[in-house]
Amino acid sequence: MKVLNLDTWDRKEHFEFFNTFSDPYFSVTSKLDVTQAKSYASEKKISFFAVYLHACMQAINSVENFRYRIVDEKVVCYDIIHASPTILRPNKTFGFSFIHYNPNLQDFVVNIAKEKERIFNSSSLFPPVNSLDCIYCSAMPWIAITGHKEPVKGEKESVPKLAFGKAVAVNGVYEMSVAVSVNHALVDGYHLGCFFEKFQEYLNSYKL
Repeated sequence: MKVLNLDTWDRKEHFEFFNTFSDPYFSVTSKLDVTQAKSYASEKKISFFAVYLHACMQAINSVENFRYRIVDEKVVCYDIIHASPTILRPNKTFGFSFIHYNPNLQDFVVNIAKEKERIFNSSSLFPPVNSLDCIYCSAMPWIAITGHKEPVKGEKESVPKLAFGKAVAVNGVYEMSVAVSVNHALVDGYHLGCFFEKFQEYLNSYKL
């Protein structure tokens, strides 16, 4: 990772302003077309969650501001961001995971399976790896969400938080709402727009 030079950063004033907020997060929920990704997952017999999470992580890693974190009052940029989704156990409790990102879908699916197995065989809430080079995310496939509120611990946080809703068929197209919460000291609406645009591109890139 690299440490940004705040004195030459064009967002220095924005960072210093929003970094004083007790809760600097803002949230946006938007719909994405997941028709192609869902068909690909079904045809290849891969988890739909794995396919859209992979597309999401490709988008996250392609937008630099989503790789920024606040560490000891400094802004750092990680080279790679990984996924930390909640994984539901058979008893309906969940565990936090840490899934290493890989640009290759099949390798990423293997990483998901390993973490799922670990959580299924553990009662612990937290993963062995617990670092800031990730996004926090949750899948709620039972609910067609139109908004979402993420919990904030009350201490300075900078990790983006995402929630994926139910994929709903609308006139032959599957739509899925995705809620994103980001620290405004690091990310603006423009960067969210870039993320959603990239996310849609990657969702459409899975060819049968």
